[in-house]
Amino acid sequence: MISQLSNLNWISILVAFLAYCILGGLWFTLLFKKQYAISLGKENTLPEKPSPIFIIGPAVCSLIITIAAAILMYALDINSYAQTIEFALLVGIGFLVANTINIAINPNMPNPIHYGIISGAYHIVGILIVSIIIFAMK
Repeated sequence: MISQLSNLNWISILVAFLAYCILGGLWFTLLFKKQYAISLGKENTLPEKPSPIFIIGPAVCSLIITIAAAILMYALDINSYAQTIEFALLVGIGFLVANTINIAINPNMPNPIHYGIISGAYHIVGILIVSIIIFAMK
């Protein structure tokens, strides 16, 4: 599969990655800002300026997810929008949401299910957008 890196449409990966990052910025700072703060147990605290790791880290993870999705889509020969959506839902629910909830279930997370729903929904929407962009620009 790694040999397929040269076959990938890197422009589509870049566009999909940027869309995923923009979605994340909007999701957590505009669309679900209050709900996200509640999920973290910080609904009564003033927002802090995030350190660079909280911006760069998710961007790097989004890039890795986007590249992995492109590699899998090419390897699986996804060739329709229906297959693209099936792929995105499988990856979104089976890996991204499940892993997000698994990480949230720890003693340091005050509202793990709430966090899992907000962050998991972001990843489902994100991987759908990523997959559709990659397929459309294939």
